[in-house]
Amino acid sequence: MSRLPVDADAIRALAEILRDTGLTEIEIAEGDSRIRVKRAPAVMQAAVPAYAAAGAPQAAQAAPAPAETDDFAKHPGAVKSPMVGVAYLAPEPGAANFVTPGQMVAAGQTLLLIEAMKTFNQIKAPRAGTLSRILVSAGVPVEYDEVLMVIE
Repeated sequence: MSRLPVDADAIRALAEILRDTGLTEIEIAEGDSRIRVKRAPAVMQAAVPAYAAAGAPQAAQAAPAPAETDDFAKHPGAVKSPMVGVAYLAPEPGAANFVTPGQMVAAGQTLLLIEAMKTFNQIKAPRAGTLSRILVSAGVPVEYDEVLMVIE
């Protein structure tokens, strides 16, 4: 049985991708060789606040009081969370937010991401209009059916 040489640079690059994305496992395969890099989920939990901290300057609006979000629950332009998870307003740490208040949005345009079970889910605009309110902050947990944004 012959041993394939270990590509330390590839392993370091994969580990960096894990750290930057918050993933816990990544695998690449080329021909007969395969490299899998995996880390414990507890490490991933420590990475979430780093993402939230990086996105915090862009999320200048604080999360509103529950009574305020209740006011928007019946609004026809309310964008509600389809799942429980952690909201992210930008595609990656340090990047610009997907949308900003006052911006025109198209139906189907990505508004934010919700991370649930280590998967980032795109939350898209249900209709076209002007984004009037962002009711969540980056890195903050959200509940099912919670109002995230309002489109006028």
